[in-house]
Amino acid sequence: MASPDDRLPRALAILGPTASGKSALALALAQARGGEIVSVDSALVYRGLDIGAAKPDAAERARVPHHMLDLRDPWQTYSAAEFAADARAAIEGILARGRLPVLAGGTGLYFRALLDGLADMPPADPALRAELAGQAAGRGWAALHAELARVDPEAAARIHATDAQRIQRALEVYRLSGRPISAWQRERPAGAGLPLRVARLAIAPASRAELHARIARRFRAMLAAGFLDEVRALRALPPLRAHPAPLDLPALRAVGYRQAWEHLDGLTDAATFAERAIAATRQLAKRQFTWLRGQPGLQWFDPATDGAALREAVARALSA
Repeated sequence: MASPDDRLPRALAILGPTASGKSALALALAQARGGEIVSVDSALVYRGLDIGAAKPDAAERARVPHHMLDLRDPWQTYSAAEFAADARAAIEGILARGRLPVLAGGTGLYFRALLDGLADMPPADPALRAELAGQAAGRGWAALHAELARVDPEAAARIHATDAQRIQRALEVYRLSGRPISAWQRERPAGAGLPLRVARLAIAPASRAELHARIARRFRAMLAAGFLDEVRALRALPPLRAHPAPLDLPALRAVGYRQAWEHLDGLTDAATFAERAIAATRQLAKRQFTWLRGQPGLQWFDPATDGAALREAVARALSA
């Protein structure tokens, strides 16, 4: 007997660490299967973050419709809850057109918000946020990250010490409720999941050394494509020029951008800038692997060697 889930619309989710080949695979699958791509990437929502964020170019967007790109200016914020609402609306439009949603990206929080829903944790408290921002101004976000590690080591392990927005939110939730945000996040409101039958495919080279090589090659290609000129253009935007702490903005915490900004401030030479940007990208990949290993129902594939098995998995998922 068919289960109720069998009647749900189908979708593909392409997950994986940075530089693993997710975007190319999503593009190929969407084009072959009559799909449209829903980006699940926290950097791609920002206008002006193109080369350094590996945003699909005009030719790729012409081949396959893309959603969830260029939604905010880089001085604005964008929450996981906002992403989930906007992405659901995009998916509804894709399904209404009789097309296949192909979800692709590497931002675990966005995937969790979209596919599983967010826990009903305490809402934002402006006064407490202002207090935390004041503490950060005096002590630095690294000190607040150390405080988070004492009260919620699980959250601190996946939140970078420079990620002001997420450190602030985690400490806000803990101080308001007395419970770690990681405990809240393990709870899921009933019925909050996405009403789709989603095949979750994880794409990653089996060799970590190969992934590191891909990261280095991609960064060199970004430099050759004009990445530093892109960051110079961002720095010239009046709202960013006037911002008292631009590197605290979520957009500029995207890997590569912080390091490029500091390089253009004269804090590093070209070689050190490249080393730091590549190292930060490798650290991001490590955090993404940690999150992916904890996700149930993932099917893992090496894009270099598992092409046939991947095609079979996609065919099964869409025909079941």
